[in-house]
Amino acid sequence: GKSADNPCETFSTDFNLPFSCSVCKKCFSWSRYLRIHMKIHTGEKPFSCLVCHKRYGRKSSLQLHMRTHTGVKPFSCSVCDKSFSQKCHLQGHMSTHTGMKPFSCSVCDKSFGYKHCLQDHMKTHTGEKPFSCTVCAKSFGHKSNLQLHMRTHTGEKPFSCSVCDKSFSLKSHLQGHMKTHTGEKPFSCSVCDKSFSRKSRLQGHMKTHTGEKPFSCSVCDKSFSLKSHVQGHMKTHTGEKPFSCSLCDKSFGYKHALQLHMRTHTGEKPFSCSVCDKSFSRKSRLQGHMKTHTGEKPFSCSVCDKSFSLKSHVQGHMKTHTGIKPFSCPLCDKSFGYKHALQLHMRTHTGEKPFSCSVCDKRFIQKGHLHIHMKSHTGEKPFSCSLCDKSFGYNLSLVKIPLKPDLSSQLFKPER
Repeated sequence: GKSADNPCETFSTDFNLPFSCSVCKKCFSWSRYLRIHMKIHTGEKPFSCLVCHKRYGRKSSLQLHMRTHTGVKPFSCSVCDKSFSQKCHLQGHMSTHTGMKPFSCSVCDKSFGYKHCLQDHMKTHTGEKPFSCTVCAKSFGHKSNLQLHMRTHTGEKPFSCSVCDKSFSLKSHLQGHMKTHTGEKPFSCSVCDKSFSRKSRLQGHMKTHTGEKPFSCSVCDKSFSLKSHVQGHMKTHTGEKPFSCSLCDKSFGYKHALQLHMRTHTGEKPFSCSVCDKSFSRKSRLQGHMKTHTGEKPFSCSVCDKSFSLKSHVQGHMKTHTGIKPFSCPLCDKSFGYKHALQLHMRTHTGEKPFSCSVCDKRFIQKGHLHIHMKSHTGEKPFSCSLCDKSFGYNLSLVKIPLKPDLSSQLFKPER
């Protein structure tokens, strides 16, 4: 018969066997098997590891555990070069070569190479979550998932990056992070030319092609391709903004939104244009900027013939047709079609002039006004009159003076 020290041994449901458990009615062929089994109910763990102090109910389990410290893997695969600390692990591994999956689910059509994988899978049908967190109300179907979850409370991050100083609670998260250093993106989209460092990101991306949006908001009628997106969207209903800036009083609903905001304080602009010397704090802004070099304007107005490089620009432009000005000044009766236009206007009330000249002590409300002023120091006059020999530092058609727009555009043309 099987040895009692075999961790892969299973009990029998043959009730004719002489030794049965008085608690769960499992039956065994030998009394020593029953004695070992009873420790599951009593919680007795007399065998302790001298290295990490973990305790076990069986001496054989302690002996197998010691291999995690010594690294001994005596069971080798005859097909590939993998080795295992336990014989049953090797037996399960062999199914990856043979394709054999002897453990079938009685509810659905899935099969598994390992019995414990089938047992874990069955919990997806029963909804059983026997492992509960003692800190919060969450429950889990697997003990290992509970152990990983506990790190969110303890803050434990045992997996450290060898390149930078980041640490992670899961080994898989570290492995994914390492690809940010190597640039490795092994998961490629079969429809377009995009590649991803993680399989889950590729799977999420594929929904942009299929249009699949399986995650719906329970408050409004919006749907999302990713569960994390609907979770973030829910904060627009609850008003929750748990991520606060440590330098100013702003709060955000998303962690990445806070990270992007921090760049307004640090001045960090990690995305650089390969054509000119401009840099940007966000990748999306660099992508939008690149269209100024390519001349690409894929977003067209449905009313007039104007086209724009950014979707947000055509959305803003539509307000010139509708006359909508949703952004109102709380101090005067002016309204604006753009939020940033209101923000600039507010400086006329506050007196704020954040753009200062590096040559003299003049300050300006807008960056464009500073650029025009700098020409008074450089002497640059790129706009020439087509009727006389005068030149100017700025285009008069852009300045609010009583000059007809059609005449201004004819008279003042930039020098070639």
